[in-house]
Amino acid sequence: MKVINPTTEAVIAELQPTDAKDLSRIIESLQEGQKAWSLKPVAERLACIVRFGELIQRNSDELAHILTSETGKPLRQSLNEIQGAQNRIDHLQQNAEKWLTSETLVDSGSTHEKIVYEPLGVIANISAWNFPYNVGYNVFLYALIAGNSVLYKPSEFASLTGKQFEKNLWQAGVPENVFRCVIGGGDLGQRLLEESIEGYFFTGSYKTGLHIARTVAHKLVPVQLELGGKDPLYVMDDIINVHQAALNAAEGAFYNNGQSCCAVERIYVSDTIHDDFVEALTAEVSSYTVGDPTDLKTYIGPLTRLQQLEVLKDQIADALSKGAILKTGGQKMDREGYYFEPTVLVNCDASMKVMQEESFGPVIGIQKVGSDSEALDLMQDTDYGLTAAVFSSDQKRALRVLEQLDVGTAYWNCCDRVSPNVPWSGRKHSGLGATLSAQGIRAFVQPKSYHLRP
Repeated sequence: MKVINPTTEAVIAELQPTDAKDLSRIIESLQEGQKAWSLKPVAERLACIVRFGELIQRNSDELAHILTSETGKPLRQSLNEIQGAQNRIDHLQQNAEKWLTSETLVDSGSTHEKIVYEPLGVIANISAWNFPYNVGYNVFLYALIAGNSVLYKPSEFASLTGKQFEKNLWQAGVPENVFRCVIGGGDLGQRLLEESIEGYFFTGSYKTGLHIARTVAHKLVPVQLELGGKDPLYVMDDIINVHQAALNAAEGAFYNNGQSCCAVERIYVSDTIHDDFVEALTAEVSSYTVGDPTDLKTYIGPLTRLQQLEVLKDQIADALSKGAILKTGGQKMDREGYYFEPTVLVNCDASMKVMQEESFGPVIGIQKVGSDSEALDLMQDTDYGLTAAVFSSDQKRALRVLEQLDVGTAYWNCCDRVSPNVPWSGRKHSGLGATLSAQGIRAFVQPKSYHLRP
């Protein structure tokens, strides 16, 4: 399997995919390893994860260059992701033992009652390329601490990073038969669905997530899906600093080249401030440094996947044919690599693909609205339900809108933000289940109830 650098389009590595026989042997090994791993105290498992975090931070520069080489993520953002993902480990240090310890609910009378939290077994983590540290940690670290063994399949666009996870976990003390990284594309992912595995945790597209859920439904094992979004942002007319709101919205839309499930993908702006907002946002986006992602000054690098260039071109052509106005960008860049100009479209409406279908790239559509009710109707007009944001100086007014939206995460005066303290979850086509928080730890265990008569 060839690993291609999206900046240069050169092959930078060739990896041997995991074949069917190897996969079966690995799963058998993980089944055996999980039995011994689950018997270790939570504190001992946690100590391995803490050492893993220390190794990652110690080698963050090397690991950031690896991530940038295979995904095109600007190096500064690769470093930010690696350093920022440490907060998952900090969260587990503070909370894992508390939420995995058995609970006695009734300790008097004729019958005592308690709950014990047991691991699922071998879980498959089919992960994503856009934030492999963040979304990977959300699953495999929490699963390991809960006493599971993990079969980790990175995206084929982040396989080198996946192998680094394996290397560093083993070095930190996680046994080789407790965490394994397997290499391959969609055919390998399909084979995983046919194996004897006790849980499937996937990050990726709605289409693939739906296929996974349907394929393994007969097994009646946990399936958790972190899928896409078409996340809206509404900028109310009472915002005090329009310029700052535009800067924040631009970052929410264009960070990591817009390749984020929770990126701002459509913006609704009150008509009285619309023109000032658009002017400020367009100026900010036009100022972004586009170039070599290994340069720390670069903010926009290449797209990770070649095929996404056509998706963006199609969305922009569709919008322009229906009356949208191009403020900046709009074209594939005439240079080596998978580069696309950061693009701002105004005069957009709900008939356009750019306002309905996931873009997953450096493109944003803006629509003018005349009232909160109009904005609410447009924000609700989606099959996705990941996040939604409102910028306003009035918290009560903002919450009146946010409380009516069927999303897993709501933002007031911020966006594109994830915290380990609260659940990360999607609704509708954005997924099933939750990672992070207490719920994210308990996602990897199954309760057993005890009724005990002394």
